[in-house]
Amino acid sequence: MYNPYRPYPYPYPVAPSPYVYPIQPQSYWANPYGLQYLPCSHHTSTESWNESSRSESIPTLRDYGPNPFTININQAAKQNDTYRTAIWTGEHLQVTLMSINVGDDIGLEIHPTTDQFLRVEDGQGLVQMGKNKDRLDFQRQVRDDSAIMVPAGTWHNVINTGNKPLKLYTIYAPPHHPRGTVQRTKAEAEAAENHHNY
Repeated sequence: MYNPYRPYPYPYPVAPSPYVYPIQPQSYWANPYGLQYLPCSHHTSTESWNESSRSESIPTLRDYGPNPFTININQAAKQNDTYRTAIWTGEHLQVTLMSINVGDDIGLEIHPTTDQFLRVEDGQGLVQMGKNKDRLDFQRQVRDDSAIMVPAGTWHNVINTGNKPLKLYTIYAPPHHPRGTVQRTKAEAEAAENHHNY
């Protein structure tokens, strides 16, 4: 019997994929077993996924939730110049972009019922976490492509330790900020949080 995972010593070519994919002008990626259908709504009809196709224009940075939506999150995070902008708010999660100025931080905070995910897209920083606000015993350096997971009920802070703005995006589950939130500065964000008692 032919084994596609161990073609040697069999002299037969690798069997084609048994799956039939629609013949449509879409994006594809190659793997050892043939072409796989990869629908990408932000690619042109005959475009393949490569570095040049990542330079598509970014839509206006505003809240597109709860409608279906796709975006190049790396480019959007780097383009964002506000302290916080919500780009998608649904019933169960929220995505926001953040830009932290040099020497500044997000600010020590806790979300009692919300898990949080952050990903650094540009810059470097220090993340601190702990169960007690006076004892942040979890500390890690973060930089481009670092992911940070913050469990609900954990005090946390992210400090920009680099020489340029720290660009990141964060996911709250469930949502934490009002739909359509745009906070241009940290002071504006702190005033809003005090007003809403977050």
